[in-house]
Amino acid sequence: MLLRFLLIFAVLLPSPVTGARINGNEAVSVGGKKQWITYQGDDDQSPVLLFLHGGPGNSVIGYAERFTGELKKHFIVVQWDQRESGKTRMLNTTKEPLTVALFVSDAIELIELLCSKFSQKKIYLTGHSWGGYLGLRVAAQRPDLLKGYFALSPMINQLESERLSLKVLQDKAVKENNAEAKAELSGVEVPFENGDQLFYHRKWLSKLMGTTTPDRARVNQWATTWLSLFNEASQTNFTEFAPELKCPVYFLIGTRDYQTHFSLAESYYQQVVCKEKKLYWFADSAHNPHLTESVKFQNIIIDIKNKT
Repeated sequence: MLLRFLLIFAVLLPSPVTGARINGNEAVSVGGKKQWITYQGDDDQSPVLLFLHGGPGNSVIGYAERFTGELKKHFIVVQWDQRESGKTRMLNTTKEPLTVALFVSDAIELIELLCSKFSQKKIYLTGHSWGGYLGLRVAAQRPDLLKGYFALSPMINQLESERLSLKVLQDKAVKENNAEAKAELSGVEVPFENGDQLFYHRKWLSKLMGTTTPDRARVNQWATTWLSLFNEASQTNFTEFAPELKCPVYFLIGTRDYQTHFSLAESYYQQVVCKEKKLYWFADSAHNPHLTESVKFQNIIIDIKNKT
């Protein structure tokens, strides 16, 4: 009799609430501009994970599926075209100077908007390269908005990174008696003064890391818009700027990343005081672990989310 009662009671209990699949895109108002976001997930009750693209200026919406396929089963994955990037640039341009403060303000405002939109008090954040820098600035200023921050190949002390890499490249050119490399690298100054200096640095850096050599015209075009902002961000040394971060922070670093130098990321990881921190090495990667080892990249984030 008792068993029959329990079975009837169990049938009458409400089923656990599960969300519906979500797949959307829209222009939202951030920083007084229309800024484009996409959001995808298998369950609209999942935690939000916002990805901050690199560059600055390098939208990833067109190829985000390469590193988010599994993540969307566990998160609402949000991609954002920052101002002057991708579809946001097509919607409207920015008249005021592009500064670090402007982008930090945009990022914080967007996170607050996402918390409201998806009824969450905090989100997960990941940022790559320039986006990694931007994410660290957000983590330093508004850790109360973050469940955790994944710093992917972040700019930690970019002026020093460029100097370290330039020395490696120049020494290599001398050792190999590479006249072309010696001549082109001899004119490079840090911080970069123009697009050509950046191009020559990245040209030989790409050969060192085994990545695609950039196009000179595209680098110079990029520099017209972004070099000033990049140089401003490069002056930040997070070891001094943010010796403590009051949210969990996870570093994801390629062992061959000379672009945002792996040694500086490791050094900052060792020194920064965090509620929780961990460093993950990607042995087969240079600057883009989320693309070269996308399965490992996604599994790390999913595992951390499940543990917390």
